[in-house]
Amino acid sequence: MVGSSALADACANPAPTAAADVWFTDPPYYDAVPYSDLSDFFFVWLKRILPRNALLRDPFASENLLTPKESEIVQDETKHYYGRPKDKKFFEHRMAQAFAEGFRVTREDALGSVVFAHKTTEGWEALLAGLILGGWTITASWPVQTEQVSRPRARDSAALATSVHLVCRPRPHDAPIGDWSRVLRILPTRVGDWMERLQEEGIRGADLVFACIGPALEIFSRYSRVETADGREIDLAEFLEKVWEVVGRSALEQILGTAEAKARNGAAGAVEEDARLTALFLWTVQSTDPGAGRDRAPADDDDEAPAPKAKGITLIFDVVRRFAQPLGIRLPEWEGRIIETSKGVVRLLGVHERARQLFGKHGAQLVADQLEHRRAASPQLSLFPDREPPGRGRRRKAGLEVSDEALATRREATTLDRVHAAMLLQADGRANALRSLIKSEQERGPQFLRLANALSALYPRQSEEKRLLDAMLLAVPR
Repeated sequence: MVGSSALADACANPAPTAAADVWFTDPPYYDAVPYSDLSDFFFVWLKRILPRNALLRDPFASENLLTPKESEIVQDETKHYYGRPKDKKFFEHRMAQAFAEGFRVTREDALGSVVFAHKTTEGWEALLAGLILGGWTITASWPVQTEQVSRPRARDSAALATSVHLVCRPRPHDAPIGDWSRVLRILPTRVGDWMERLQEEGIRGADLVFACIGPALEIFSRYSRVETADGREIDLAEFLEKVWEVVGRSALEQILGTAEAKARNGAAGAVEEDARLTALFLWTVQSTDPGAGRDRAPADDDDEAPAPKAKGITLIFDVVRRFAQPLGIRLPEWEGRIIETSKGVVRLLGVHERARQLFGKHGAQLVADQLEHRRAASPQLSLFPDREPPGRGRRRKAGLEVSDEALATRREATTLDRVHAAMLLQADGRANALRSLIKSEQERGPQFLRLANALSALYPRQSEEKRLLDAMLLAVPR
């Protein structure tokens, strides 16, 4: 068979109808890459080297001396398509046109594959909306490692280490209408099975989250549309909200247990919202392990220059919001306490940044003294002892002034607060105070050690938090 190639607009494919057995595409990554602008940098040098080459021109606009711009499918509102800004609707509409062309040129039993890697849910929703509108059913998704996990961009963030290959089939013209309640019943089992399989293969964090989208969409995209019992049509955005909720609850069940996975807000029997938020945050930024499934010696970091002190672990706000909302986690309540949001990025505060918040301006020293002196008298030690109810002014003790606001914050100490306090006592070398705190927490219940062990497994291996947690846990009586 003799192959041939042709340059054409993806929305106007020159191939005849029902001619292809395989359709493969690596479409634009939404707003992640300014393709034509980057191409221009190299294009001008190529034109100098090959000034009369017929390929070095815009085949769609002869007056354009650079790379094609007008029909480029990207999300970039500084650019325009026939006078209209290239916003999300433009991206979805043009991607749907391109995918519909792919649908037209393939046979009914053809196989399609779409490669995508984007770190925001908006980018994924725009691509998937176009894919479904174009007539395709997503049947699976396979993450293929294409990025270096150790690259600077991947450290302390949820940068993807894989590109997800969405496997597709043309949706039959007579596809039935789906029942929303049935879709919701099937979804948790489908996502849970796929998460287990991916984790066994070393897929972690954001890579795992986005790789679960394909199997989840198999349930949704096989239908011409999905409706509730009263006839309301469910759109893709509403379905993907449920996918994120199922992924988040499955992750929490693995990390903290069934009670936390089912909890909303301050549900009894579960650790508080801040612990659930921190656990999900750390779970999402885990790195995919390229050596999973085979013995691998740990990396030797002794010869490397020490890394600069991390400024915190970060996630795109959109990702954090997608996890938090369906699980009843109210992000504004934890702003400035365990997270900090700036310019669309959420940063998980480091434990040392919380020292003043937890212990006041004198740090752990005074609280450690109080813990050490009171451990014999009180079997149930309070994390922040000798406090007064608000409304009685300020309390002065050993030169320490604590405002009513600070006292209120201390009175609301959560399990995560107490774990962080123990880590700070460990960092300060207050062994006696640490043992007293651990003893009182063991008497309080299992939540403290359960959370500490879970976070130890989630923190990045070389982080200060991981080191402090592991050292603190060594002080636990066996």
